[in-house]
Amino acid sequence: YGFIPRGGGEGISSKTTTTLKMSSSGTEEVKVGDKLPDVTLMEGQPDYEKPLSVKLLDLCKGKKVAIFAVPGAFTPGCSKSHLPSFMDAQDELKAKGVELTICIATNDAFVMEAWGRTSGGADSGIMFLSDSEAKLTRSLGLAIEGNGIFVRSKRYSLIVENNVI
Repeated sequence: YGFIPRGGGEGISSKTTTTLKMSSSGTEEVKVGDKLPDVTLMEGQPDYEKPLSVKLLDLCKGKKVAIFAVPGAFTPGCSKSHLPSFMDAQDELKAKGVELTICIATNDAFVMEAWGRTSGGADSGIMFLSDSEAKLTRSLGLAIEGNGIFVRSKRYSLIVENNVI
């Protein structure tokens, strides 16, 4: 059980002069034994209905939950590799007692719903939640801060049992 980091943590710089920091909040990266942050995420609804607020602590209370995050919905690496690996692992995760798998990205709830629907991820049992304000991502110390326009999440996966990582 616990935290499984995906990718580096050193920092990324582009070919221009813009530098991306892995987390500007000063928050340490999440570690095994930490309590899940008290944040509200958004779940997109079919037919462009109003997204629903999902309090993460309420959702995970009393459950064993697999949570994974991707830098962006519909991006090549996330769509071709990361998401399909969790779709394929649903039976194995359930056999290990995981009751719910959640995919998180900093895209808006409408994009997350569309990605879950069109990728087949929602049909495989994965719940797609938007962290569009990056509250969870920053609380976990896993933000990739750009030039103030858009925050992405590092790629990660973790197991939460009764709100403890």
